[in-house]
Amino acid sequence: MRRWSLHPLSCLTALLVAAPGLLPAIASASPMLEKVRTDKQLAQQLCGEFRKLNESGIRAHSPQGFSLTASRQNLSSLDAEILTTYVVGMYCSDVR
Repeated sequence: MRRWSLHPLSCLTALLVAAPGLLPAIASASPMLEKVRTDKQLAQQLCGEFRKLNESGIRAHSPQGFSLTASRQNLSSLDAEILTTYVVGMYCSDVR
């Protein structure tokens, strides 16, 4: 039986094909991302909010978590997802 594996260039090609569709979402979230990137205190505040979600049994990366973040930060659900992913990845990897 033959095993299939993806060649790294195939993955890169797929990413480049998908990227134009993602650029508007990333661009719309960029002011908030820039604000978090330059304001470490804001990033830590968001980490605290995500930890409180975890303590109440809500994963920060769940639809409910994104919805709560969106409403608290006045963002669209997609922008909240991007923000959450960025903040957790950069500042609070212990958050689930």
